[in-house]
Amino acid sequence: MKCARCKRKAEIELKYSGEFLCDNCFIELFEKRVRKNIRTNRLLKSTDKTAVALSGGKDSAVVLYILNNLHKNAPKSELVAISIDQGIEKYQKKSLNAAKAVCKKLGIEQYVYSFKKELGLTLDEIVERSKKIENPAPACSYCGVLRRKLLNDKAKELGITKLATGHNLNDEIQTGLMNFIRGDLDRIARMGAIVGVIKDEGFIPRIKPLRECPEDDVKIYAELKKIEFETSKCPYSEEAFRGTIREVIDRIEEKHPGSKFQLLKATDQLIPILRSKAKVGKIGRCRICGDLTSGSLCKVCQIKRELDLG
Repeated sequence: MKCARCKRKAEIELKYSGEFLCDNCFIELFEKRVRKNIRTNRLLKSTDKTAVALSGGKDSAVVLYILNNLHKNAPKSELVAISIDQGIEKYQKKSLNAAKAVCKKLGIEQYVYSFKKELGLTLDEIVERSKKIENPAPACSYCGVLRRKLLNDKAKELGITKLATGHNLNDEIQTGLMNFIRGDLDRIARMGAIVGVIKDEGFIPRIKPLRECPEDDVKIYAELKKIEFETSKCPYSEEAFRGTIREVIDRIEEKHPGSKFQLLKATDQLIPILRSKAKVGKIGRCRICGDLTSGSLCKVCQIKRELDLG
């Protein structure tokens, strides 16, 4: 089979487009897709100090690799990595080692912060404590809220202007479908290449360079570029509602290739409509930490109170 673009020997099949590509043409396609997303959505400025939320997995490692290449052509920009040690036994050490390795290879400064030091408990300990309360949230819910808060706080301390995450196409459409099923249109309105509707100096803008890249493509790119990453999954990930949604979407894609891109397109068409009709409630400040919130307590402080984290 020959490459659809250069006629050399094809190595990779893209079922969603019906193309067979050689390694070089695949890499060119992947990087062009990421650059277009960054350019079209104005994700980065030449003077940004960007931090990549680096977990050690393939997605964030690829983001770091590509942004590092762009950073070389923008001498006034800065790029660092922020890693969060949630304290997940038999998983965290491997992922942090992978994150450290990619930073060392690229010569990028890495900052590591932990749940244990900042919150007093590891995620494993938080999950154990949650079992003592009635109707506890899934582990991913606690982790997501606390991790985002820690990333944002540390990014502010470091003077970061943009926080890049490794969310890929699969992540984005899973989130969209989950919110649709829950009837949470406000959350869909906050989706997009740049997260959120309300701009505030307390929130570092979060950007998603890979949101138009299928997860399989990210993995292939990482392997072709020999980017080190951890392959094991978080032991808590399959407990979440997201796991069910992932299976459903993958089955649809298998029978109807290209459906994932159509789901993203449909979501992106909804976002501006929902934003224009959004009734933003009164936004105040959390009476404990001072962060923006629609209630008297932000989600982080609610979790801390619920689990007695201090």
